[in-house]
Amino acid sequence: MSSLEALEKELRALKNPQKAALYQRFFKTGKGEYGEDDIFWGITVPQQRQVAKKYTSLAFFELQKILSSKIHEYRLTALIILTAKYKKADEPGKKAIADFYLKNTKNINNWDLVDLSAPNILGDYFFDKDKAILYKLARSKDLWEKRIAMMATFGFIRRGQFTDALKIAELLLKDQHDLIHKAVGWMLREVGNRDQKIEEKFLNQHSHQMPRVMLRYAIEKFPEEKRRFYLG
Repeated sequence: MSSLEALEKELRALKNPQKAALYQRFFKTGKGEYGEDDIFWGITVPQQRQVAKKYTSLAFFELQKILSSKIHEYRLTALIILTAKYKKADEPGKKAIADFYLKNTKNINNWDLVDLSAPNILGDYFFDKDKAILYKLARSKDLWEKRIAMMATFGFIRRGQFTDALKIAELLLKDQHDLIHKAVGWMLREVGNRDQKIEEKFLNQHSHQMPRVMLRYAIEKFPEEKRRFYLG
């Protein structure tokens, strides 16, 4: 049995139909919803992490097989493995992983998949490099590519670099999707957690045109009086 077959066997053994039904609703897999056709097996993230630990030696062609699967837990486990491989890789290895990731954006197609991986792979790799690809993703018509662009900036924010997060947030201010509103608001809040003056400068320029959900996420940690000011 190959390592890939062994991983798949372990995941199949963890299937939980009750949790799967819950996850199908939570991740909006119905017709016309953002997660349409995504298939869940009801495996928890801690369980997937435990399995993934054993298979970090999987090659790209093996990861490609599970990252291309309709089964959500296969894709998430692949991304957990990819993130673990990235942390241990040298610079050429990191580039190969970032390139592989960018070729697979169509398979990184739910918010948990994006949020787990984009900051830790793209957000680390592009910190000290040309970030044009992130701006291209931010201008994409694809919901998940836009969220990848925004969430990748979390890797920059953690290291005290806010410029690209603010620029990409500005690009996405008028986006129509709730999941982009939440991602932008969250990243603005993370900027504010580190430098509230910088966040407030952005809000003073743009809060009047921000969707309500985005604004609420952005000011969640503000004192009540200041929250009322911006909401007013």
